[in-house]
Amino acid sequence: MSRRGTAKKKTEKFDPICCSRVVNMLAGIGIRKETKKNPVYVLRQAIGRVIPSVGVKIRKRKTKGKKGGKTYKVPVAIKIPQGILLAIRWLIEASRKRSGTSMVSQLRSELIDAASKKRGNAIRKKEQTHKMAEASRALAHFR
Repeated sequence: MSRRGTAKKKTEKFDPICCSRVVNMLAGIGIRKETKKNPVYVLRQAIGRVIPSVGVKIRKRKTKGKKGGKTYKVPVAIKIPQGILLAIRWLIEASRKRSGTSMVSQLRSELIDAASKKRGNAIRKKEQTHKMAEASRALAHFR
């Protein structure tokens, strides 16, 4: 049995410029310099453009008498909180794949690309997910 106490919950500090925890957690450092816009606005716009409305879940269907079974990719509607979580994950993942000097600059450029109408890797991921859900639309009755 562990003798250490329970871990204390850490709360992020507010960003002094924008008064937002989300901006402090991500990268609001250079967005204002490049876009001449409020970093909170750019961040919300980027997340809003990357949020998927449909996703794909894998359902397994057993066959009688056999060991295996069939797997189907079933399109499922994604709720807003889960969509925001996916969007943030995709933005961070896409920024890691970018070339750049630091993570801050990579994330900044990915957020700016997603917020503007340029195509970033996070937006490509959203479109790929929507295409996959559209292709498996005939299997929607397996929900």
